[in-house]
Amino acid sequence: MMCGILTGWHGWIFGLQMLLFSLAEGNTLKYQTNEEGSPGTVIGNLAKDMSLSPSFGSNTNFRMMKQFNDSFIRVRESDGELSVGERIDRERICRHTLQCLITFDVVSFSKERYKLIHVEVEVKDINDNYPEFPNKESTVEISENADVGFRINLDPAEDADVGSNYIQSYQISVNSHFSIDVLLRADGVKYAELVLMKELDRETQSSYAVELIATDGGTPYRSGSTKITIKVTDFNDNRPVFDQNNFSVTLPEDAQVGFVLLDLNAVDPDEGLNGEVGYGFGKQVSAEIRELFEVDSKSGRVRLKNPVDFEKKKTYELDVQATDLGSNPTPAVCKIIIHIKDVNDNAPEISITPMTSISTGIAYISETADKDSLVALISTSDRDSGVNSQVHCTLYGHDHFKLQQAYEDSYMIVTAAFLDREKISEYNLTVMAEDFGSPPLRKITQYTIRLSDENDNAPHFTKPIYEVSVVENNAPGAYITTVEARDADLGTNGKITYRLLDSVIMGSPVNTFVSLNAISGSIYALRSFNYEVMKHLELHIQASDEGSPQLQSSAIINLKILDQNDNAPSIIEPVLNKGSAEVFLPKDAPAGYVVTQIKATDAEEGINAQMSYKITEGGHLGFSINKVTGKLHVSHELNYDLSETLRVLVAVNDNGTPSLTSTATIHLTLIEGTPPSVPAMVQNDSVEVFEWDIAIIIVLSGSCSLLLLAIILITTTCSRRKREKREAGYSENEDMPHVENRESRQIDSLITNHKSNVFDVHPFPEKAPLASSNTIKTAPDDGRQEKECVFDNRIMEGKLEGYSTLPGYRKETLRPITIWKGNSFTTISARDPQFSGKDSGKGDSDCNDSDSDISGDGHKKDSPPINSLWACTSECKILGHSDRCWSPSATRANTSLSHGPHLSTFSKTASLPRNTLQRDVFYQQAHLPKTNGLQSVYEQVQHQEFDYILVCPPTPARILETDEISLPEYGQS
Repeated sequence: MMCGILTGWHGWIFGLQMLLFSLAEGNTLKYQTNEEGSPGTVIGNLAKDMSLSPSFGSNTNFRMMKQFNDSFIRVRESDGELSVGERIDRERICRHTLQCLITFDVVSFSKERYKLIHVEVEVKDINDNYPEFPNKESTVEISENADVGFRINLDPAEDADVGSNYIQSYQISVNSHFSIDVLLRADGVKYAELVLMKELDRETQSSYAVELIATDGGTPYRSGSTKITIKVTDFNDNRPVFDQNNFSVTLPEDAQVGFVLLDLNAVDPDEGLNGEVGYGFGKQVSAEIRELFEVDSKSGRVRLKNPVDFEKKKTYELDVQATDLGSNPTPAVCKIIIHIKDVNDNAPEISITPMTSISTGIAYISETADKDSLVALISTSDRDSGVNSQVHCTLYGHDHFKLQQAYEDSYMIVTAAFLDREKISEYNLTVMAEDFGSPPLRKITQYTIRLSDENDNAPHFTKPIYEVSVVENNAPGAYITTVEARDADLGTNGKITYRLLDSVIMGSPVNTFVSLNAISGSIYALRSFNYEVMKHLELHIQASDEGSPQLQSSAIINLKILDQNDNAPSIIEPVLNKGSAEVFLPKDAPAGYVVTQIKATDAEEGINAQMSYKITEGGHLGFSINKVTGKLHVSHELNYDLSETLRVLVAVNDNGTPSLTSTATIHLTLIEGTPPSVPAMVQNDSVEVFEWDIAIIIVLSGSCSLLLLAIILITTTCSRRKREKREAGYSENEDMPHVENRESRQIDSLITNHKSNVFDVHPFPEKAPLASSNTIKTAPDDGRQEKECVFDNRIMEGKLEGYSTLPGYRKETLRPITIWKGNSFTTISARDPQFSGKDSGKGDSDCNDSDSDISGDGHKKDSPPINSLWACTSECKILGHSDRCWSPSATRANTSLSHGPHLSTFSKTASLPRNTLQRDVFYQQAHLPKTNGLQSVYEQVQHQEFDYILVCPPTPARILETDEISLPEYGQS
């Protein structure tokens, strides 16, 4: 992957794939150039001298990594040509060092490969400096009694050049007494000594003048000269003598000022002032030495005046003179050579050159760079020598980066893991360079690496699916919603624009329905939406960044159109003409006759489409309308002439907010005659339809069913026992357990023989017309012949009204009746004055019944015969006892009971235990099945006192069910 690189010099960017080679593959290329070369002077060409392999290709680029002397040399990017950047003064950068080198590193790269090249450029000296003496003229003294061969040190000439361009020789002008001897000092400086060749006579010649010339070895050579005046002093018989004429001392470069190097001692055998000795530097000692060292004039002690630096100069040579205080003194000279010892007093220096940098101290690298990608080059140096100059480099801060050594004093910062700017955008690293001196010195540098952004993140919507809604009938241009996407990238890579993807909705382009702001992501409606036409729109939005390559993502907007109550009901039946319709109505139409049905539709949905009908005008004419179905019917008998036309205005309202209304004017034209067909007789449609709670209906139905089942079981049991008693000659002295044991086998089958319609409930009109009489035919079963009977309509009317008639008094003999009294069965006479079947109708309480009437009115009736029922007739022998025979009615005869077994009545009171355990034992002893129906009834009454009359007709007849009674129904043909 390519990473962008921006140089500080040229501001250009190029790509580089970081693929490191082994150190053995790195090259060191050496070049030479003369000092003082003009800028642009070509030194060499890296592309030619490297002999690059074909894998690098022809499109190879070069870049110089910045180092200490980076301005002297330039590297051309295209071919690696080396040239002089600025004038190089060898004497300034290297002083007297014989070899002057400028070193730097160059990176060559091509596509997916790169190479690190170490370059050394040697700056060659040219003879651009003349030898120069410190003084143009100087004076020396020599005693007239000096011996032949006596030497006097002369000031050396200085030459900044080195090698053959440095001073090679000294000459002196021709004279009769003196010559020179050229010597080399320990620090490499050549100097001359004046040598006495012939004895002197002050009286003959007191002074001599000579010229000293210094010549270098350059081509062409250069020279410098100085004039020396030699004075001959008067005779001095003795001169000071040093204990030792030559000294060599070693001085640590970190020695403190005042450090004593030597304690010199010179002795003069003379007496008085001629024997007193003074010390000082010789005249030829340079100003540099005088600045660093000092000599005590009385004691001869040599001290360090200022700190010395091994890295500047390693050796110093100086002369110390000792002279007496007499007249015409003759000095004695002591030569001192001072060697500076290197100590580890210089910390390493660090230079970090990033591959990409637009600000000092910060390196940039692409976040998509691979592992081992080069980030920066570290160059170290140490001015010390030996082990003190050897440096080790360490990187701290984050394990995403590491160091690799390139050369002896060069290191590379490379990536050690894959990077992600969105997780970590900047790394603060610490580079520490430490030498191997004792104690070691270190240099710590803080360095920042920032990741340059790459377009590696697509825009991300806050939600993949937006659920929004807009109310229909909106104004065009209405705001709908705003989508938002985020991009973790920076700059143009993170700049997002939105676009509405093309699609077709109902044959039209989507951009004709909505518009999208490309910058903000806001969506606006371009038209007014109609819920009845369009209920939903699906929009696809694309977010794109401006990176390269461009990345996109998309989101879906589910736009729901919300319904408004903007459509009034539309009346479709009857067909209207200008809002009215004509309907023919028979003049003699009875009440309940359906005149017509108003039908309407509403384009809305839900609650807005729920409609209701009402008559706004004409309702007093004798018409009503069902608010739900819209059926218009006659509410009462009509008394209008044929010439009259009745007008009814019907309004249809929806249930929206606000409610909308449509009206229809119904013109009713009366015609002669009765309805053309039997019209549908309707219930009072004006009565509102009640919506019962399902749970309440279930509870009430269940309770009524259980109660009805219990009554049927008890009644059936009594009827069966009475029949058996009549057939077998029942004796009242027979034990109850024996009776129960004999009948227990037949109870379960008795329950299963009941038909489901026993529990059905059938509604009836309040005033339904009934026939005057009905004929009932019983199906022939068990060999019995078909029987026909006629019963009075009043019996059915009583059934329909939900109550029984009060018992009448007849003369027939009454059968005994078995009742449940409290918690036991009791057999009594139907005419027993202690018992009354009359119910007050005030609930289950006995206190309001006739047999509980404390007023005594319930006992004022005549006592009937002991063996006859109250209101039985001859019909009871055929049809069984009717509701007129006793009250309350316990059951309605059913065909399923006609031919099944009958329970006998009990001859005496049989008490059932109230305790559950004892009751179960009773059932077991009596061999009676404990059915669920009887058990349920018992559980309800075991703690209360109730009277249940078990009436057992000898031959139950089938009474017509209510759903079998035909009722006339009227409707419009």
